[in-house]
This record gives sequence, structure tokens and C-alpha cells, in this order.
Amino acid sequence: MSTPQGARARARQEVTAAIKEAARRQLAEEGAAKLSLRAVARELGMVSSALYRYFPSRDDLLTALIIDAYDSLGAASERARDAACDVPPPARWIAVCETVRGWALAHPHEYALIYGSPVPGYSAPDTTVRAAARVGLVLIGIVRDAHLGPGLAGLSVPAGLRPEAERMAADLAPDLPPEAAVALVAAWAQLFGLVGFEIFGQFNRVVEDREAFFRHAAGRLAEGVGLTGA
Repeated sequence: MSTPQGARARARQEVTAAIKEAARRQLAEEGAAKLSLRAVARELGMVSSALYRYFPSRDDLLTALIIDAYDSLGAASERARDAACDVPPPARWIAVCETVRGWALAHPHEYALIYGSPVPGYSAPDTTVRAAARVGLVLIGIVRDAHLGPGLAGLSVPAGLRPEAERMAADLAPDLPPEAAVALVAAWAQLFGLVGFEIFGQFNRVVEDREAFFRHAAGRLAEGVGLTGA
């Protein structure tokens, strides 16, 4: 028999999920900048004061949606990595990149929330950092496996960038060479730039076969971080 506390916890989880789902619909229709707790409450037939017990402010609701989106994307990338554990690092890298693209195409409004224009008046708190790092950690892990196995090829940095490269490595991946840290940051930015261009329509009338184009570009990114032996 369930306890009253357990029933209340389940009810709270259900209402929280309903609020988030209504908010996601509003994101799709109006965009993050116009997200309104009052509008969400109206859609759910709740009074605003009741909704505030779940999310005290618009920013709290935005933060929850952002963390959910990052976690969903991160979990998808981790599944892709694990499913490709028996293939060489370049193929594993491409599989993860293609999964990031697939997730974005399936969730364009959530992708826009986390990688689109900043929401006016909103500053993401530190609580989003862990979820936001998941894809990056997957990519770092693939490069780390290659570094410990077949090795990394063709990486270098100019002398003037070496202090920054060493700082990046110390912050992001102390067990990797500084050259790899610089390459990873560049590849991470390029990956989400490629996905963002597609999601936000920048490839219209430029790239027709986008799947083939993306796979080729992801392979180039793999080369750029030193992965060999596909």
C-alpha cells in the first residue's frame, strides 16, 4: 500500500511533468523569450499561485527545461558511444556526432533553447553545467581512448597559443596533450555550428544531401582531433 507521502510525491512529479510539457509547447509556438508562467498555468487550468509552488519564477522553469534538454541530448550521445564501443575511434566519433544531429532534428525547439540565441534577462545558473558537459565529455572520452590506444596524429599548436592550450588541457582534460584540448574545443564548436546551421535554415539552397554532407564533415572533425584508423 502506498503511503500518503509517496502518493503526494507522485502527484507532484506528474504535475511538474505536465508543467514542463506545456512549457515546451509554448517554446515551440512562441519561443523561449516569450515563455510565461501565467500562460502555462492557463493552459493547464491552474491558478498562477499554484504553479509558483512548483516553479517560483520563469527563470526556474527555464532552468529545468534547459537541464532536461541537455540531459536528453547527453544521454543520447552516451548511448551512441556505448553502441559503437567495438568500432575504431573515428567511427565512434562520427556515430556520436550523427546522434547529436539526429537529436537536434527531432527536438529543434529544445535545441534552440540550449544552443540558440540567449534568452533576454536570463542567465543560466551553475546547476546547468553538469548536464551541459555530457556531450563534451563523451567526445573527450573518445579522444582519450585513442590517445591511450592507437595514438593521436597530426596535432600541433603555434607557440603563441601554447599557454592557452595548456590552460585548456588543465581545465578540460589533464590527461590529454594540450594540442588535443585545443582541437577538441574547436571540433566541439564546429559540430554545434554545423548542427545549428541546419536547424536554423542556414543551409537552405546551399546543401541538398545534408546527411551525407554532415557525415563527411564529422569525419573531418575526427581527423582534426587526431583520430585515425577508421
